[in-house]
Amino acid sequence: MTSPTQSEIIAPSGGLMYVPSAGAEWWRTAVVYQVYPRSFADSNGDGNGDLPGITSRLSYLRDLGVDAIWISPFYPSPQADGGYDVADYRDVDPMYGTLADADDLIATAHDLGLRVIIDIVPNHTSDEHPWFQAALVAGPGSPERDRYCFVDHHGLPNNWPSEFGGPAWTQVEDGQWYLHLFDRKQPDLNWENPEVREMFADTLRFWLDRGVDGFRIDVAHHLIKAPGYPDHKVDWDAYNRGVLPTNAMPFADQDRVHEIYREWRTILDSYPGDRAMVAEAWVTPHDRLAMYIREDEFQQAFNFDFMRATWDVDSLRTQILATLRNADSVGAVATWVISNHDVIRPATRLVRVDQTMAPWILEATEPEPDLELGLRRARAAATLMLALPGSSYVYQGEELGLREVIELPAEARTDPDFIRGGGHRLGRDGCRVPVPWEKGSAAFGFNNTGASWLPQPIDFGDYAVDQQLGRDDSTLELYRMLLSIRRQYELGSATFEFVDLGADLLAFDLINDHGRTRVMLNLGTVPRPIASEAQVLIASVEGVSDTLPPDSAAWLALS
Repeated sequence: MTSPTQSEIIAPSGGLMYVPSAGAEWWRTAVVYQVYPRSFADSNGDGNGDLPGITSRLSYLRDLGVDAIWISPFYPSPQADGGYDVADYRDVDPMYGTLADADDLIATAHDLGLRVIIDIVPNHTSDEHPWFQAALVAGPGSPERDRYCFVDHHGLPNNWPSEFGGPAWTQVEDGQWYLHLFDRKQPDLNWENPEVREMFADTLRFWLDRGVDGFRIDVAHHLIKAPGYPDHKVDWDAYNRGVLPTNAMPFADQDRVHEIYREWRTILDSYPGDRAMVAEAWVTPHDRLAMYIREDEFQQAFNFDFMRATWDVDSLRTQILATLRNADSVGAVATWVISNHDVIRPATRLVRVDQTMAPWILEATEPEPDLELGLRRARAAATLMLALPGSSYVYQGEELGLREVIELPAEARTDPDFIRGGGHRLGRDGCRVPVPWEKGSAAFGFNNTGASWLPQPIDFGDYAVDQQLGRDDSTLELYRMLLSIRRQYELGSATFEFVDLGADLLAFDLINDHGRTRVMLNLGTVPRPIASEAQVLIASVEGVSDTLPPDSAAWLALS
């Protein structure tokens, strides 16, 4: 058994207790709201969300109670992968607005007390980036090609797969091959090249100078590849399910990637205001992920193993324990997440038949979900996550209880996961359908013209903000109350102690100067009693007093 770390102690009850690492930095306890810009709010009616649209809705996010926003890429892009194929890292795609619009968004957010995090995509560019276009013209052996991963080979250079199906290599006219771990229109950069490192260092400074508070780093674990590009020797399905060490793949979680982030941390630390980075690093096991949040690298790393946890006590408890223990081992705080723009929405995912399947994989043969049970579990999962010490990220629309839109027609789908896979996997478009704001308006208030780059289903009107605002039983009001109580009771920095209340019940106490707050999640099939001395602060379902129903969670103030 692992020995307790410095901040992990044995509680009087005999259970494990965690005392969060101290610090006043905003990111330690922040709740961050992810905005997918194409789908949030459309100011000009062209069917695509934009930066002025986001700015117009910032007061909604302030009133929701979040501390910061993370905006997915808004850079110039041919949109082969939803903006994660960047053609220019220091400008704004005309579809989204202008640099002046970005400046206005940042300033308005700051005026409202919101921090702003933006996406950086360093593993690959668009094939329309000037660098890649120059590489195609310059030919083999040129400095331009050395910015990317070009090789000479008779046949495929190795057996590496693309995340979107098929091989990770494409051959150009002169016979060389280039690497793309994602779509062929997303060529991987060569991070052994100093010019690549200099370009991204300058890009960070460009946006820091404009006032952003930090960066979310896309696929942070992929930048360094094993020398010589050797074949992999692992089971791809098992790897995607997270049951194998990530660094078993020669293109993932290689140790030398950390030198890049130490350089970046130095840049961030040279600016005032506690600028921060969060790693999108799909890395297992937990002790490997902890390496990314050492004191001289990232401040945060998304905890995807928690997202992958199945809906049972053992799985959730194991992931919470491992997360707290490994973050604590390097003096960091935990970062919790249950959804984003790449994965199936919880209201659908938490009732799927095979919960061990990678959360971004949605088979075309997936049966229709039980949406009533799915929403119930999604509300309970949010109630659990927002109680956990550290920082949490909320994806747009989760506060409305949105479902995955499985029924999108093939002609509407744009995700390369769907296109390259021949339709066998539905891809990620279903979690990117534009947000509904007003039931009776065009495009449900997404704009005033009715245009929408992805079609909104009719039932999205019932999820609209104006249908939920002020309604006590709504998911929106649940989120608003959770965030208000979290802030009032300072739960993000509370001491954490697991409590054993029996089978099928996940329970823990949060302890600070406000007293002891108990969190309960009933994962069983029968109601469970609530201690008579406990006051129910909030529950994921209405009417909780003496018992907690199945598939629901509650926060209790203990006397």
